[in-house]
Amino acid sequence: MKENKAFKDMTFEDFSKVDVTPHCDKRKAKDDKGKEIEVLYLNWAKCKQILHDLGAQKVYFEPVTGADGSSLIKSDAVFTDKNGVSNRCYEVRVKIVVDDLEFESQFPLMNGSNPVKDNSLTQQRLWNAQTRAFVKGVAIHIGLGFSLWLSDYEGMEDTDDLSFHSLTKVRQRFEETYSSKLRLGLSAAEIAKALSMTVDEVKAIFANFDTLIRFEENLKAIKV
Repeated sequence: MKENKAFKDMTFEDFSKVDVTPHCDKRKAKDDKGKEIEVLYLNWAKCKQILHDLGAQKVYFEPVTGADGSSLIKSDAVFTDKNGVSNRCYEVRVKIVVDDLEFESQFPLMNGSNPVKDNSLTQQRLWNAQTRAFVKGVAIHIGLGFSLWLSDYEGMEDTDDLSFHSLTKVRQRFEETYSSKLRLGLSAAEIAKALSMTVDEVKAIFANFDTLIRFEENLKAIKV
């Protein structure tokens, strides 16, 4: 395969000057005052495509696994919050290859500015962290997209705050809170009583989400 000399000769400064904003998506976040804002983020696939468009012949990343075969890095210490929900410091590490360059990037599993807790730890969040490790690793080592982190909102582009997402995500947030109460030893009847509701009424609240989700989908499908 013919070597692209122009790409090989590009410096960190050259890559950092590439305008990636036309390829970025927007994500909801909050600033340090709690105000809702929109921040730019670069999707991993678009990051890969830009590198190829600039002349890279080989671009990929793969998870680095530990001795136990898992790609999830876990701290030994376990932290438990006031609701009895536990978590550790979870991180992922990926190997990144761009032509002759090979390096690794480590990234924490985060829910916005908050840690991911055990009751919300999923394969999707693991994958999300790995893709972000790839994009940020490319920015740090090569320079592409580095300007995205030259702002006061460092870290906010990775938010998975459930309050910003779909009804499905809001239901998930409700279910996580409800599950945390059950783990504390409360029964469904005791939770319902504390809410001045019956068990069936609480169940109906969750069931109504399915109705609302279908309603939203049908509403969006209406043609004008």
